[in-house]
Amino acid sequence: MNVKYRMPSLPLLFGSIVLSFAAAAAGSLVTITGTGSWFMTELIKPEWQPPNYLFGPVWTVLYFLMGIALAFVLAEGMKRRDVQIATVVFLVQLVLNVLWSYLFFGWHLLGAAAAEIVVLWILIAATMWLFYKIRPVAAYLLIPYLAWVTFATYLTVVIWMLN
Repeated sequence: MNVKYRMPSLPLLFGSIVLSFAAAAAGSLVTITGTGSWFMTELIKPEWQPPNYLFGPVWTVLYFLMGIALAFVLAEGMKRRDVQIATVVFLVQLVLNVLWSYLFFGWHLLGAAAAEIVVLWILIAATMWLFYKIRPVAAYLLIPYLAWVTFATYLTVVIWMLN
């Protein structure tokens, strides 16, 4: 079976990446981890936690890949019901991605952040499944995101338990 996929246009690709980074910007408004911050001074964290400087570059790559993945799905046509559903699930998980930053860093609700990130993980997996059915490469682009959120879920739960 020979399947013909559409390539995303440059405006679609650019818009999808901008949307992804808009979510990153919204979450970064409350993500304060520098010297003297609540995160640095008041939380007990596991010794194996990665250094703070690593999170920014990792998330930059992940948001970039998320935007590209969305563009590949959208390129298949927004008139398709499966594309519409996959897009909505993607957008919901993107909102949950931002919400986690507010729960954890903004409002210091560690237990709520731990519960919410589990739901986020489930929605990322659902997004990947829906994306795979439309455009497999879009799902593959989200593998690093799911892997990182898997690690972040464990880290969030451990920090919650330690505090």
